[in-house]
Formats: sequence, structure tokens, C-alpha cells
Amino acid sequence: MSPGKTLQPVLKMKVDELFLRWLSEDATQRLLHECLRAVQAPQGAPNVAVSADAAMPAPAPGGPGPPAAPAAPGPRPEPHSRRTRRPAVRRGGRGCAEVQTWPELQGTPGLSRARLEDMGNVAKACGCPLYWKGPLFYRAGGRRGGSVSVHTFVAMWRRILQDCHDEEARFLHLLASPGCDFLEQEDFVPFLQDVVESHPGLAFLKEAPEFHSCYITTVIQRIFYAVNRSWSGRISYNELRRSHFLQVVARLEEEADLSLTSGLFCYEHVYVIYCTFRELDTDCDLLLGNCDLARHRDHAISDKMIDRIFSGAVMRDRTAQRAGKMSYEDFVWFLLSEEDKTTPTSIEYWFRCMDLDGDGALSAFELEFFYEEQSRRLRSLDVEPLPFPDCLCQMLDLVRPRTQGRITLGDLKRCRLLAPIFFDTFFNVDKYLDREQHEQLALPGDGDGPELSDWDRFAAAEYRLLVAEEAAAQLWEDGLVLDGGGVGVGDGAEKRGWSTTSCGGGAPGDVSNLRGLSSYYSEESGKAGEVGPVRGVGLE
Repeated sequence: MSPGKTLQPVLKMKVDELFLRWLSEDATQRLLHECLRAVQAPQGAPNVAVSADAAMPAPAPGGPGPPAAPAAPGPRPEPHSRRTRRPAVRRGGRGCAEVQTWPELQGTPGLSRARLEDMGNVAKACGCPLYWKGPLFYRAGGRRGGSVSVHTFVAMWRRILQDCHDEEARFLHLLASPGCDFLEQEDFVPFLQDVVESHPGLAFLKEAPEFHSCYITTVIQRIFYAVNRSWSGRISYNELRRSHFLQVVARLEEEADLSLTSGLFCYEHVYVIYCTFRELDTDCDLLLGNCDLARHRDHAISDKMIDRIFSGAVMRDRTAQRAGKMSYEDFVWFLLSEEDKTTPTSIEYWFRCMDLDGDGALSAFELEFFYEEQSRRLRSLDVEPLPFPDCLCQMLDLVRPRTQGRITLGDLKRCRLLAPIFFDTFFNVDKYLDREQHEQLALPGDGDGPELSDWDRFAAAEYRLLVAEEAAAQLWEDGLVLDGGGVGVGDGAEKRGWSTTSCGGGAPGDVSNLRGLSSYYSEESGKAGEVGPVRGVGLE
């Protein structure tokens, strides 16, 4: 190639590949370490002798330079001399370090390949959070051979740093399918499977692998509930950037016990959601019908609202919806929205249900449609309801819509702390009465310390109740063994449909109890090893 002529893109990639392969050889690594010791040696120390056949230019501060150009007649081309001063991979933006040599990344000089359990050091050397190790490993092709080589990983990481300029773009590129600029539910499965298998706070799940799919499914739905603001089923770059999801992932390595923390990965929250679904799924078909969902909280939600939920206004599993059923994934969204009506997604959830004509506004006709049943249920409880005109005036004063007589989604989001009062007035009689019985509404922000969300308070209370019921059930079971009598389980366990044969004993954090829970559907429905359906999310 004549001087002044640049390498073609395909040829340049081949040269880079050969250079990375040369860089990973043991002789090259020994030479680099000798040169590094020579640079770090105090002044006056003897220079390190280097054999002529292994001679190379001294590494630049940003990383080692490429090898010399192949022998050719005439002077060495100028472009190659410039490339020798260029670092192997340049910094790709905030949060990621330059990729230099494999021993520096891996922490084990001379190691040319790494397995998944070795990728923690690599992720840290790249400036990534610890639990990016799974996505890094799988993107470099580790799934095929069980390990990744130095030149494959460095070439992959170089491309990501050159194409992705912030950590949101890099994370999306690592998880997304090739050629996609969005994340689907299946893309999170390998990442979450690695968290389940390697996080010390979930070590007890190692003895209950059949429960992994339930945990992963629940966490995926919570991620999409919080991040996928467009309801498209695909998380875009902009949605990921506007969320706090990556900060939550970065804090995972600081959380020693995921049962004590609150957030997307909290095991206690997963346990509460799973048990609540199991209580309603009396026929053990892994789906809920209208009658099943209506029994939630002793029929607290009106029948008209239950019908609207099953109409498809908010359900995402179209296959189950066409059959008149609700899947476990849709139930996660329902429960999160029902127990905390202050979040943007929950406000959108219930607004969609109440907007009968889909015109983007709630009219007096639509509000009266739901209030009629609420009034009948209040009278059945010997409570005299407000006439609808008076109730409508109260709600308009509460929300203060910009357009008189029409309440839009934006109006409810502007007063999101009062949104639970608005929604419960029209379709949840129990919560409506609870609020009416309090003389003064306690708004968030009262009291000392960090304020828990409505969902956190609900999950904590339910978890304590589940623990108490499990303990009572275990005591009754022990009594059966000691006395030999035919006494059933305790009242608390009976009320919630628990049984010592299907749930097992011990507190919900015990592995023995997990095994009982995970065998529930296997014993009742004959589906061995199936726990918490993962519709459309298959574990390999």
C-alpha cells in the first residue's frame, strides 16, 4: 500500500483483530509487564533488556500501541506511525474506563478466557456496575461456549464504546436483540437470572430453582410498570434514560439483603404478589376470571370496574384477555395499581378503565355510571351515600380541572396525591369508607424519616401477616403431630386459603416454605416444576 493511502474499513477491522490476538499472547504480556516495570523503576536503575525479535514501541499512556506494519519496500507509511500513538480503545463517555489489556481487566495475568463468575472484575475494570457482568458476558458470546476470549470481548467493548455515548445506551445495547433499539421482556431474563444466581441476598433461592421463574417474571413486570411509560411493551432509550432503573441496578451490589430493601428487586414484594395471586386462583389454572378477581379484598372493587378491566382497556396479555382471563403478568399490574394510586402508571391504569368512550376525558355521564353501583353498595351497608350532584361538585373541587365539567388525565396527574380519593370514591367501597371515617386526611410528608409509598406500606403489612399465618399454621401442624388429633389449621390460615400441605411450614423467607409454595401448582394442576407462569418469557 502506497504512503498516504488509508486502510479500507474491512481491512482495518482485520488488522485490529490480528493486533488483539497478538496482544493476548503470553510473550506479548510478559513484554508489556517488563516495559511497565522499566517505566516504574527509579531513576538510575538499569534498563530492561528486550530481545530484537520481540521489540515494539513503548505503550502510550492510554494503552498499548498496535504492532509495526509488515515489512515492505520504501519508508513506513505515515498513517501507521500515527496509529502507534493511538490507544487501543478510547474513553466512550461517563461511567466507563478505557479497555486496555485482558490481565488488567480480568485481574489474573496470563488468563486468556473468562467464565461468567469471572466477569465481575471485568465489569468493574470497564467502569460498569457489578451486575452488568451477565449482559457483558452474553453479549461477548459467552452463552455459546461457556466462556469469552480476550480478543472477542475487547472487540465487542470497543464497538459499544464507539457507538454508545452514555450508560443508558450501553445497557440497552448489551441487553437488546441484535438490530433492535428497544428492550422487550425476554431481553431481561438472562440479566435477572444472573442476579438470582449470584446475589448474596437471594442465596436461599439456590435451593429452590423452581421458584426462579416466578421471581424473574414478577421483577420484569415491575420494571416495565415503572419504566415503560408508553405502554408499548418495549422500553426505549428515552424511557430508560428518564427512569431511575440503572441507579437501582448499581445499588444492587450494596444491598446485602434484598428482603429488607424496597424497590424493584425486593423479594418480600415478590412473595406478597405471588401469594395474593395464589389465593385468588382457586382452580389452579394459572389464570384469573372475573369471579376470581372480584374476590380480591372481599369484593371491595365494584363489578362494573372488574368488567372494565377484563374488557381489554388495560390488559396486556391479549391471548388471555380474548379467553376472558387475566394472566399473572396482568395481575402484577393490577395489584400495583390498586394498592398505590399515586404513581403515574396507576393513574393512567384507572383513568383508562373509567374512560368508557376513549375520548381522553371523564365526563359526568361516565362518573355517574360508576357511582350508581357504589351508591347501591353503600346502602347495603346502611350508609347513606351523597347524591351524585353533590359528589360531582366535591370531586371537581378536589381535582380542579382546567376544562369545566371534564376531567383529563393531566388534571389527575397534577393532583396525584389526591388521586386515590377520586378513584376510590367511584369503585372501591372499602377504601372510600376508610377515608370517610378519618376526620383529617394524612398526606404524604407527615412525620419524621423517609416516607414510604402506599405500595411499600401495603407490602410490609401483608408480609407480616403472611409470616404470622405461616407461624400459626406451623404451630397447628406441630400440634397435630404431638396430639395425634384431627385439628385443622388456624383461623388466620383458613381465612386466606392456606394449608400446611400445600404451603409448607416456616416463615416466608425459609427455603422449606418456598418449596411448598413452588410445588403448589405442580401438585394441584399437574404441571411439574412450573411456578409463576412466564408467558412469553422462557428460560433457557
